[in-house]
Amino acid sequence: MTKETNWAILGCGKIADKFANDVQLTEGAQLYAVASRNLDNAAAFKDTHNAIVAYGSYEEMLQDPKVDIVYIATPHMFHKEQTLLCLTHKKAVLCEKAFAMNLEEVEEMIAFAKAQQTFLMEALWTHFLPHYQFVLETVHSGDFGEITNLSANFGFDAVYDVNARLYNKSLGGGSLLDVGIYPVFAALTLLGYTENISARALLGPTGVDHHCSMKLEYPNQVEANLFSAIDEKTDTTCHITLEHGEILINSRFHEPTNVTIITNGTSKTYDFPVPEGVNGYHYEILHCQKMLENNKTESDIMTFDKSTDLIKMLDTIRKNIGLVY
Repeated sequence: MTKETNWAILGCGKIADKFANDVQLTEGAQLYAVASRNLDNAAAFKDTHNAIVAYGSYEEMLQDPKVDIVYIATPHMFHKEQTLLCLTHKKAVLCEKAFAMNLEEVEEMIAFAKAQQTFLMEALWTHFLPHYQFVLETVHSGDFGEITNLSANFGFDAVYDVNARLYNKSLGGGSLLDVGIYPVFAALTLLGYTENISARALLGPTGVDHHCSMKLEYPNQVEANLFSAIDEKTDTTCHITLEHGEILINSRFHEPTNVTIITNGTSKTYDFPVPEGVNGYHYEILHCQKMLENNKTESDIMTFDKSTDLIKMLDTIRKNIGLVY
């Protein structure tokens, strides 16, 4: 019998709550530790999610030999520093998206993971969801011909608060890194990498993008038209037009949902129910555990090249809209 994987969570925010819930419901996973700079917060999180131990210091947690892998659930700007700290202690890392603030940071993280021969992966959970794997397989099968157009959006209407992380430029706030990453990720995985990107955005008083429109151009006049927002609710869908049909990843496309395929004037919707009680993070949790079990230091799905291409595209968009962190 394979031993349980001891997960540790670094950070106690909303995303950590959802992830902790799914660790507890994932086969072979044990929510072992949680760390926060505030021990009271860590202890409360431990009690809520039935973790084994709480730490008020990241270093102290990383010195615990029972920790197998760390999920980093802090704001973007801390990802590089905390990833390097975990890797220094030879702890495997699943780091929440966006992987880091820019290409330079991502390359440093990847290079150090390779030097340490320790597993590292960007936590882009969508890639592992059954409905998204179905879409990728369907598109890349060629049964419906080549993609001729793609459109994807992700927008929500956040409460404007200059003190909130979402509006804090130094914490990597704004729509692009928070939710715009999902439409860009869709374009990358469905159409591939491109440098031919134009974008425009509304930058608010704190300097972050409140919404961002992006056009990605590919050979044969193929375009991906993308939109992200923190000041406007959108349907958060992904619409793929192909030579011989259409695929609609229904709302919200980045999380567990269903998929509609339209061809020859008829449509069929495919459902992908998730186990009761889970949010959908358990698919990437299972993948990480499989990678560790097989002594892999890089995911064969969310590869280093994919994370590098994704941050390069995000950097190009930021350059277009004049957003500098």
